[in-house]
Amino acid sequence: MPQKPKAVALISGGLDSLLATRVVMEQGVHVEGINFYTGFCVEGHTHAIRKKDRARPKRNNALWSAEQLGIKLHIIDIIEEYKDIVINPAHGYGANLNPCLDCKIFMVHKAREWMEAHDFDFIITGEVIGQRPMSQRKDTMPVIARDSGVGDRLVRPLCARNLPPTLPETEGWLDRERMFGFNGRSRKPQMALAKQFGFEDYAQPAGGCCFLTDRQYSVKLADLWATRGTREYDLDDIMLLKVGRHLRPRPNFKIIVGREEGENRFLEGYRKRFVHMLPTSHSGPLVLLDGEISPADIELAARLTARFSQGRDAERVTIEVNGKGAATHSLDVVPLPTDEIPAGWYI
Repeated sequence: MPQKPKAVALISGGLDSLLATRVVMEQGVHVEGINFYTGFCVEGHTHAIRKKDRARPKRNNALWSAEQLGIKLHIIDIIEEYKDIVINPAHGYGANLNPCLDCKIFMVHKAREWMEAHDFDFIITGEVIGQRPMSQRKDTMPVIARDSGVGDRLVRPLCARNLPPTLPETEGWLDRERMFGFNGRSRKPQMALAKQFGFEDYAQPAGGCCFLTDRQYSVKLADLWATRGTREYDLDDIMLLKVGRHLRPRPNFKIIVGREEGENRFLEGYRKRFVHMLPTSHSGPLVLLDGEISPADIELAARLTARFSQGRDAERVTIEVNGKGAATHSLDVVPLPTDEIPAGWYI
């Protein structure tokens, strides 16, 4: 053992991992952070795109946490490796398409690989018993340590007193009495500790930092899998599911409708990949068409595009249709009445 033990902390950008890391640093341990990028993170570009989110800080909360702590942060892209966790979770999904237990096992396992490769001594997480219904229970805590292969080198400083002693405690690297016994869903103990440490303006909890915990997002992903006939996705799929209004008027195709200027600008980056359309006689959204599309589908999509434009009450709206590599043409269509858009079309 070196004179000063070294730990790697899983930094999500949330309050718990921020506090857990600081608690260990207070005991003189050298800590570096690690953040795994899956593509499903709630924060990031979506806050910059939509007008309603403009008041929110435009920052990467993991980087912000590392800055507050004064530690080095290693951001690691695991998008491809993570696919199997999303598609085939051994422990199943939570309330939506969130493979929380498998996700935590996978990330701790990856942190263990990093720890061993860089000659570090143990791993820190911000887990609290009872805070998450799937991955943060007293009976699943040992499963994470066992299946990740890290064993008793996994330290949860915020609830350590409620768990068996870990190797860093038995070896004297950490004082158990200087850690905590938080339990349950209440955030008050963490908020009090944050105040004690002087942390302000930290990320507020909102059901987790992953889109897979979001019901609407999970429905869109399930629809994508069902219509493609395969449980696969790529990074563009992940991004497009985060943006716009999604409707499936027929089984063979769906449309993605920009809801405001920021989303329209974002969707413009996908114009070469999809048939797309926009109103030219009135202001309105950019609309992408995803699927195998017939001329009748084009007509229906154009009428829907007109419905979501400023010409929704006009007799006719001119829609510019752009194919993937095909010539641009225009259609004059009657906007589809609202009462002819079934609720079941909305994904």
